[in-house]
Amino acid sequence: MIEGIHTENAPFVRFADGTEPPLSQAIRVGGLVFTSGQGPLDPVTGEIPVDFAAQVAQVLDNLVAVVVAAGSRKDLIVKCTCYLADRGDFTTFNRVYQEFFADCSPLPARTTVVTHLVRQGVRVEIDGVASVDSAER
Repeated sequence: MIEGIHTENAPFVRFADGTEPPLSQAIRVGGLVFTSGQGPLDPVTGEIPVDFAAQVAQVLDNLVAVVVAAGSRKDLIVKCTCYLADRGDFTTFNRVYQEFFADCSPLPARTTVVTHLVRQGVRVEIDGVASVDSAER
């Protein structure tokens, strides 16, 4: 069974005309959760941090919020695909990412890509895959 996941604890950004984007925050299928790309929008304030390290931290918090809503946990994230707008931010990204996952072993597998990101002011986006602990299902 394929199940769409939605949580108010992570942003679900509508288009400028108010319509919803054609995606789910995550999909749970079998024992896996596949998230859509999470950006740095704070779901409470609706703001994007200016500081890059703060953007990374917010993106990771949003990623975990979606994973948790799907019945998983931070330590069950098995793969992250990370998108950076500027290669110059790579060192800072690695530092914040490593601190965030310091309590997880093993660390998630990861791919990092430098690319043009769609939304104004967004400098980092991450999507992930997590396992759903059978005890949680």
